[in-house]
Amino acid sequence: MTERTFLGMPYAPRGVGHLRGEEPFPVAARAALANTQLRRNLGKATTTIRAKRAAVVAELPDWEELRAAGQAIKQHTLAHLDSYLEQLESQVTAHGGTVHWARDAHEANRIVTGLVRDTGAAEVVKVKSIVTDEIGLNEALAAAGIAAHETDLAELIVQLGHDRPSHILVPAIHRNRAEIREIFLREMPGVDPGLTDTPAALTEAARLHLRRRFLSARVGISGANFAVAETGTLCVVESEGNGRMCLTLPDTLITVMGIEKVIPSWRDLEVFLQLLPRSSTGERMNPYTSMWTGVTPGDGPQRFHLVLLDNGRTAALADPAGRAALHCIRCSACLNVCPVYERTGGHAYGSVYPGPIGAVLSPQLTGVEDNASLPYASSLCGACYDVCPVRIDIPSILVHLRARHVEEAARARWVPSAEAVAMAVASWVMASPVRYAAAQRSAGAGGLMSRKGKIRRLPPPLSAWTAARDAPAPPARTFRQWWRLEHGDPDDRA
Repeated sequence: MTERTFLGMPYAPRGVGHLRGEEPFPVAARAALANTQLRRNLGKATTTIRAKRAAVVAELPDWEELRAAGQAIKQHTLAHLDSYLEQLESQVTAHGGTVHWARDAHEANRIVTGLVRDTGAAEVVKVKSIVTDEIGLNEALAAAGIAAHETDLAELIVQLGHDRPSHILVPAIHRNRAEIREIFLREMPGVDPGLTDTPAALTEAARLHLRRRFLSARVGISGANFAVAETGTLCVVESEGNGRMCLTLPDTLITVMGIEKVIPSWRDLEVFLQLLPRSSTGERMNPYTSMWTGVTPGDGPQRFHLVLLDNGRTAALADPAGRAALHCIRCSACLNVCPVYERTGGHAYGSVYPGPIGAVLSPQLTGVEDNASLPYASSLCGACYDVCPVRIDIPSILVHLRARHVEEAARARWVPSAEAVAMAVASWVMASPVRYAAAQRSAGAGGLMSRKGKIRRLPPPLSAWTAARDAPAPPARTFRQWWRLEHGDPDDRA
């Protein structure tokens, strides 16, 4: 493989396999669809979030202008990403921080593990960071004998339940209160055996459990929602305050951030702090918006490390049709409106990035063939584009990635697939009006195989279609035949 460089250093053109699903989406989705409790949990949660988002978005008369501004800022930033990342590094360093560059998950995990070991700590507290899930940081730390404690409530539920996140914003969206109570009783040391499943009781149990972690932790690990290049300022938004505890109490703070999270200026942050909370939690602003710039003597962590992660992002950036996926600000609005996600949940995607954005982002980070089924996990209804706060045209990227999959699969075959042969024949037929008219007439014979206007079984290779859905019976008379009978058509060359 030809070595590539980014900012003068070599990088891996694809992400590592941690994102790769264990099962293709159709297999995993079929099992999820059979879980009626999961569907009830998802339906209730996504309906509630959609309604809250719609209410606060309707309050802004310039919402569409804000979306356009967010899109423009992201497009500009990616077009000059090298310059802004260098500016960010310069500013973080000038304010007492240290910047590390990680080409892939293995390198990022090695850097973070080494930094924690250097402090002598055997445990860390973490503020919710999906990028550390992407690289498998908790597992890497555990292998090095370091315990990582999640402090976001939903992430804590997932960790104690030996589970995986199912949603970008609400990782435990697939769990209801009764299930969470059972997890706490089983896994949380010292919990009151009389714990009820009321939100107040569950939250109090988590608060008492986490407070001990916060007061003893020497190292905190965070993600970042945004990084302002002009000042070197990092920003995390959250709803519980646990993130602020992680960002202020430990002696050492390590932030792992995807390189696409950088933005040029404070003025740009103004736009995103209006778009993100409304699109994610349906709030006008997040209850906790934390910002820090390097190290402040005597206040907060006295050692700050920023790990800038590539892990396939520059490969996605090289694709003009797919790079818009890097605009994502992780609001999860697309998940909450997606009819596919609402019925299957996040686990079926086999990736830490589920839903519509995961279907376009994960294949690009790992290589399309490693997640070949994800671009097909969509009805292309367009609801995801309508709600995206930075106007990512997810349906168009899905179609683009489907085409890439077909092309890559064709190059890997010695013999054309049945689908490829069928498409070639269809192209040949449709290229000629005479052949197309003849095909329409012959298709009428398919009506002999129908019952009540539907064809339920077709012979191979068309059986792959009817195994999952009915095919409509072709009409007994073509449009051309109808027109000729109704109006006459002496110029009809067919």
